[in-house]
Amino acid sequence: MSRVCELTGKGPMSGNNVSHANNKTRRRFLPNLNEVTLISDALGQSFKLRISAAGLRSVDHRGGLDGYLAKAKDDELSTRAQKIKKEIAKVQAAA
Repeated sequence: MSRVCELTGKGPMSGNNVSHANNKTRRRFLPNLNEVTLISDALGQSFKLRISAAGLRSVDHRGGLDGYLAKAKDDELSTRAQKIKKEIAKVQAAA
């Protein structure tokens, strides 16, 4: 399982640990990923996604999973999230 947010595309970053003596050693900054169950209003179905804490705040800000995916760019989304986005778009176009 990769350490990448399924909605925002956030992944590990690299940087330095800097000691008091100013010695530098390489390190990784990992995203704060959580496994969350989000419910789609249009589909009436729940989806288990591995997303970052910042991504979860963005989902809440945009009014849920449907609102977030409607405005999200496809290149940031995982393949699972892209499939969910297409299903939601299909249902909303039919309604």
